[in-house]
Amino acid sequence: MKASRLAATGAVAATAVIVLSSPAFAHVSVQAEGTAAKGGYAVVDFKVPNERDNASTTKLEVNFPTDHPLALVMPEPMPGWKIDVTKSKLAKPLELHGEQITEAVSKVTWTAATKDSGIPTGYFEKFPVSIGALPENADELVFKAIQTYSNKEVVRWIEVQEDGAEEPETPAPVLALSAASEDGHHGSTAAEEADAKTENAAATTEADAGDSSDTTARVLGVVGIVVGALGVAYGVLAGRRRSDA
Repeated sequence: MKASRLAATGAVAATAVIVLSSPAFAHVSVQAEGTAAKGGYAVVDFKVPNERDNASTTKLEVNFPTDHPLALVMPEPMPGWKIDVTKSKLAKPLELHGEQITEAVSKVTWTAATKDSGIPTGYFEKFPVSIGALPENADELVFKAIQTYSNKEVVRWIEVQEDGAEEPETPAPVLALSAASEDGHHGSTAAEEADAKTENAAATTEADAGDSSDTTARVLGVVGIVVGALGVAYGVLAGRRRSDA
């Protein structure tokens, strides 16, 4: 009897843990691929799980922060999804690489290409976006998201977590920003890293060419000295022969 009661109690406790933890698992969330440093650029993934048993996720709308607008927002193409990027005028222009930016992306929408596609039950999908430059005067960015299912159900992940309060039922995805390194480096884009590798390769090639040129010059110099010495020796011998004659 005791064993059966313990088993039943354990089952109830396990069920309670699953019930309590499942909402957290079902949240739409955002996370950087690597580091999201203040003032830099990053690739972030919006992770969307489908916890419904009778419908698939067919649409995701992500609203970008207006208090810290991002000059660069580039979603990655995804097979099976149509992507729409919405831009809005900025109240205050941004400066990016010496240019004035008067509008910024305010929303990105992913829609399943067909009614049979999307995120099926029991699966999740990541929606990657390259963003920047990240603000230097903020510790996090809030992205309000809307998830739509094939049965027309809509879940709005838009509630902002308040300090000291319990987690809301439908929290908005939050991206934590890390501090820039002490030398002021904010991270680099893939293009910048590729350029750096190209420059390093070119420098290595030039150095190798310089070493080769120095070696050739040294060899020629030694050959010249040897030839000159032979010429002097020949001249001395020729002079002796004339004197003997």
